Amino acid sequence: MISFVPFIKGFISWDQNDLNQLYKRAQDIKCEKYVGEYVSVRGWIHRIRKQKEKTFILLRDDRGGIVSCVVPSKQTSQLTIQSSIIIAGTVFKDERSKEGGFEIRGEVVKIFNIAQPDFPIGEYKSTELLLDYRHLTMRTMKMISVAKIRSSVLEACRTWLIDNDWIEVTAPSIVKSAVEGGSTLFSVKYFEEDAYLSQSAQLYLEALIFALGAVWTISPSFRAEKSRTIRHLAEFLHLEAEAPWVDIEDLLKYQEKMILHVISQIIKKRKEDLDILQRNIQDLELVNEPFERIRYDRAISILQEKEVKTEVNGVYRPIEWGDDLTLDSERRLTMDFVRPIFITHFPLRVKPFYVKQNPQNEDEGIAADLLLPKGFGEVSSGGIREDNLDQLTHRIASEGLDPSDYSWYVDLRRYGSVPHGGFGLGIERLVRWLTNLEDIKECVLFPRNMSRIKP
Repeated sequence: MISFVPFIKGFISWDQNDLNQLYKRAQDIKCEKYVGEYVSVRGWIHRIRKQKEKTFILLRDDRGGIVSCVVPSKQTSQLTIQSSIIIAGTVFKDERSKEGGFEIRGEVVKIFNIAQPDFPIGEYKSTELLLDYRHLTMRTMKMISVAKIRSSVLEACRTWLIDNDWIEVTAPSIVKSAVEGGSTLFSVKYFEEDAYLSQSAQLYLEALIFALGAVWTISPSFRAEKSRTIRHLAEFLHLEAEAPWVDIEDLLKYQEKMILHVISQIIKKRKEDLDILQRNIQDLELVNEPFERIRYDRAISILQEKEVKTEVNGVYRPIEWGDDLTLDSERRLTMDFVRPIFITHFPLRVKPFYVKQNPQNEDEGIAADLLLPKGFGEVSSGGIREDNLDQLTHRIASEGLDPSDYSWYVDLRRYGSVPHGGFGLGIERLVRWLTNLEDIKECVLFPRNMSRIKP
């Protein structure tokens, strides 16, 4: 919705103090209320078409609202796309207008800045160019809508967690030890020591549940994965939650309810932005609880029926029990589903050292991945943590990790250990599914991957 301020007809003194007083009264309104009223609007020229007597302008405000304006051409000779201006005039109803059926017939134009005429972002530009100029690409309606949806996803997650009595916390981004495997760590020099950028806040959340109960955080995580896939980032926003006294079924229900809350809020608050992205919301409206649940061995059977292959040491062979799920296998597995799917009962050997062993089957870990339907794949991973001191120390040693790096983490099992678990959810992956966008780089404002560190 475009931002308007009531404007005194004939007011042409552009004294900044007077303008500041006017803009203090600025508010988002619907044009219907202001038909026949004299208003002012400020923003950037999104589109411009000049004729001899009249110039037609689509003006974009600082919340991505668009309004049609018609102004005398004698006042627009210098104007270019992305120039910042104020237009003062009268609101008219005009069914021909594609921007809400209203337009401003302007009388006065104030210019703040004339943009250079070589604005590099247009309708048909390559993906790489749009990434190179991301600081300017953010002004497109597509990226404005993505940013708004992303903001509402974060708001909805926070609202659900707060309403359900989870406590928000923060964890360090510079750490000494790995959570998800040493091969994907970014190393940094920390004074005289070697350190790393955090892959996950999980271990710190586990420490906090003994004092605060159910806790959560939203923070960046870093993975040095040499991957150029459509769903991998080197830096991503990570929602992580951890709680004491829970079992695996509790964790699945928490995720179901939170994601359903997110879906309902996005449909309610961001339908206009979903329309801009041409997202068919009927698929989202079909999602309900409980989500599908499939055991790992059943998932492998389905993939074998589909003749899916996996890469092992550079060689492709048919997928078999004990293989981890890959980007392609998750895509093939979820293509025919309309609801998210939990994959449960993974082999312990494909899960990290902190996953609890299933007492009924020592080859299994008590863990679950949540896969999004229609080929989008994993959005979250979680499970019950190993709370037995001897089992945990054995797992750390067997995976070749340095026990001294995890001494504080092992302490949690020495002093009042309890059953506990949690999950980590990738915000960009959730946004990608909600918006039905092709590449995850479209779902973050300034993406980082192995080939991109600017702007």
